[in-house]
Amino acid sequence: MLVLKLGGSLLRDPLLPDWLALCAEAGAGRLVLVPGGGAFADAARAAQAHWRVDDVSAHNMAVLGMAQFAHLLHGLEPRLQLADNATAIRAALGDGRVALWLPTELQRSHADELTTWDVSADSLAAWLALQLGAQGLVLLKSCALPSGPGLRDWPALAADGIVDRRFPDFARACSGAGISIELLTRDALAGLRALLSATDSATSTMAPAASPRA
Repeated sequence: MLVLKLGGSLLRDPLLPDWLALCAEAGAGRLVLVPGGGAFADAARAAQAHWRVDDVSAHNMAVLGMAQFAHLLHGLEPRLQLADNATAIRAALGDGRVALWLPTELQRSHADELTTWDVSADSLAAWLALQLGAQGLVLLKSCALPSGPGLRDWPALAADGIVDRRFPDFARACSGAGISIELLTRDALAGLRALLSATDSATSTMAPAASPRA
């Protein structure tokens, strides 16, 4: 099982339909797609700045922003199966579908380690990969990426804004759980196809979430 976070920055990218078609065709039974927040989450951030509401309210708005992007992705590619929890995700994979996470389960009534702007869809995708016991996590980015060892220097990537500030913690937890992490650029469709071809279909077992502070 592979978890792919599709950045909200691809919202208006002409390659978006190609990515979704590739996911639906090559990811059947083996891929979980996590929507980014993009402009939808940016609207939540702007609303919080204007009205000074608390971080829990802003977090819930941003989660709903991710859900909006999920519905857009489903509208563009109906072969993706919307799934709002781990049970539904595994059912979709078992049916030979690609699971498109609708992350409404992340809404909160009280603050916790996820209700901060230091956590974006990058870390939430890692959180889900840990919950599912996935084989790998892929973050799809529209920005330029460093080459060589810099591509695995999570603190440096966080400092440059390529991943969120909490992602290095989640990356360590993923490493400890045996979950590989890859970053791909917006034009690297062949890279995702290769990763999917090397990924087992619906064979990962449910695992308890590892602490991102591990």
